[in-house]
Amino acid sequence: MNAETKNKLSYKLSTASIVLIPIAIGINYLGKYIAGILRLPLWLDSIGTVLSGMLAGPVIGAASGIINNIIYGVTADPISTVYAVTSAVIGLMAGLFAAKGWFKDIKTVLLAGLIIGVVAATVSTPLNILFWGGQTGNVWGDALYALLISNGQPQWLASFLDGIVVDVPDKLVTVLISYFVFKGLPKKLTNTFLKEGAIEEL
Repeated sequence: MNAETKNKLSYKLSTASIVLIPIAIGINYLGKYIAGILRLPLWLDSIGTVLSGMLAGPVIGAASGIINNIIYGVTADPISTVYAVTSAVIGLMAGLFAAKGWFKDIKTVLLAGLIIGVVAATVSTPLNILFWGGQTGNVWGDALYALLISNGQPQWLASFLDGIVVDVPDKLVTVLISYFVFKGLPKKLTNTFLKEGAIEEL
């Protein structure tokens, strides 16, 4: 295991990593706002979570996702808080994939986005059933849900597929955006997280 992988898998926090969390939350808010304004069939509310996982590892990625959902739940939508577990998984997986070198080319980026999308839908399905009667609140996904239910399909399957048709495209776009932002950042900045992870503990 090389030094970069060890640092990105580390549970130690650095100053740069802690500062990254509120920035990630702001990016998540911006993405969600843009998706809402443009009425996109996507969430775009995990870009900051994925980017923080790519930059600072799975712990910071998961923390960014959890804190984001708690803040959004307190300020805008209380139900959002329960999806903190989904956001945590998204940030955790992004960090793990980054540590394993999955974000080196478009092929692995797309594969990572696909896996994250399927896992996010899987984690969210029981929450959707419990709090939303199985629906996601997305027009496209909920239309599929209604169609499946009207044709006698079980609720868990209808709810899961509702999540899949939303989460998979959303996470593919989210991971792609995060990847291009990451690639566009100065090396001096991205190396800050690697170096601080190696020399600084809190």
